[in-house]
Amino acid sequence: MRLRVRAALALLALLPFATAFTMQDKSDTPSVEPLPGSPAPEPVVAEIRQALAGAISRFAAMDEAGVLAYVSPQYRTGTLTKRGIAEQLRAVFAIHDQVRARVRIDEVRMVGDVAWVYSTGDVTGRLRFVGGSVPVLSWQRELEVARRENGSWRLFGYQQ
Repeated sequence: MRLRVRAALALLALLPFATAFTMQDKSDTPSVEPLPGSPAPEPVVAEIRQALAGAISRFAAMDEAGVLAYVSPQYRTGTLTKRGIAEQLRAVFAIHDQVRARVRIDEVRMVGDVAWVYSTGDVTGRLRFVGGSVPVLSWQRELEVARRENGSWRLFGYQQ
């Protein structure tokens, strides 16, 4: 089961992007396409890490409303909205009696007034009535976009 809880976690930040590699004909050497924006200032990264820790805590407590508090009402990535995240959370919480998320923020870049958060992580759950921990979701260096709303960082989605 694929879960976009990562989005809520990578803030939940918490967030899909694969680093783009291109070949340049001029040099015949591989190079990494430059990322948009500029590196986020350390205080911003610290605020996002703090928000992520809070979201992970709410996720581990299986607190749907608590997790969703870290998601903007205007969240959208592709066809996924905040409502879709809520449905996925309910499904995960219904089939697991315990969940755990591990998320590492790889990089935060500021693009205008929004933060592009690149993260790596995984989500596991213990199946209700069966026991045993099973993987729910994992990702590597995926993108999630966050913005400040009412003084707090919330997931906004990659609304391209």
